[in-house]
This record gives sequence, structure tokens and C-alpha cells, in this order.
Amino acid sequence: MKVLKLSAQGLPQSWISLQQAVIHYAAEEVRWEVGQRVATFRGGHNAVTGEQSIITVNSIIGTKGVPGINPFDLRPGLTNDKLFARDRNVCAYCGGHFHETELTREHIIPLAQRGRNGWMNVVTACRGCNHRKRDRTPEQARMPLLYAPYVPSLWEDFILRNRRILADQMEFLMAHLPKNSRLHG
Repeated sequence: MKVLKLSAQGLPQSWISLQQAVIHYAAEEVRWEVGQRVATFRGGHNAVTGEQSIITVNSIIGTKGVPGINPFDLRPGLTNDKLFARDRNVCAYCGGHFHETELTREHIIPLAQRGRNGWMNVVTACRGCNHRKRDRTPEQARMPLLYAPYVPSLWEDFILRNRRILADQMEFLMAHLPKNSRLHG
């Protein structure tokens, strides 16, 4: 299970482990928290009061401080898992819905024709369509794209990079998605 760590302003920073979240709580760096309580950690007893230390971790925490980088300047890393999730496991050429094992990363402008390996030049394709298109552009192969590629937003990237998102975390992230995101519905 991961905790969604946000900046004090509410922008996603990272997915962190429960142990990393406890460190933020213990260092009094958690400015606010939302979502459900996901874990309770019990520590030692105070020598003077005899009281046991307890830290309760929520699924979403906002931490103190201002991040050193503007998260909107970050380009999400491209992986096949994220690409297939962005495209909802739908082949950009035949429109079929496939399991991840039957999908490939397809370069719209092929690498052999100096295409780049980036979000705006890749789509999800089934193995059959990828093989049929080969190292040609969609126009050259007479295989028009059924949807356009796009660079995921910061919020979409946080959904795409974690397969085990808790319901309250998903609700929080979905509320911030661009209206035209393919991740809706």
C-alpha cells in the first residue's frame, strides 16, 4: 500500500511507503491529511509519563515546505504500463481491446524514419497491427489512427504509475483530471 504525498499546496509529489509516511509524521512535516486512516503504528513508552507513542497514517498527506521543482514542468516518464493505461488497452489502429501481453508500443513516425520515443509519437497497438504497419507511418501503411496521442497531465501520471490506488486516493486524483482525459469513465 502506498500513501499519496502532496505538497502543502495540494500538488502530487510522490507515492510513498507507510514507513516513509511515518517519518513525515514523526518529523511533524505533515501539514494536513485527507482520506481514510490506513495504518496505526505504536512506538515506545515515554519514560516520564508512561504514555505510548502512536502514529496514525492517512492515505493522503500534505507535507510542509515548498517543492524545489515545479511539478508542472515535469514530463511523465514513458513506460509501456503507463502507455497501455493511457490508451485503455485499446489498439490505435483496429480499436480492439487487448490484454497487456498482447500489446506493443507503436511509434507513429517509426524510429527508422527518425521518429522519437516520446508520448506524442507513441500509441498502443496490438501485435497484429504493429506487425502489419511495420516501419511505415500510418499514411504510408493506409492505417489511420483511431485516437490521438497526448502527454498525460501531472494528475493522470499519478494514476498511471500506481496500479493499487485506494478508492479515496483515486477519487481525489480523478477530481483534478483534465475534462478531456481518457481516464474518465
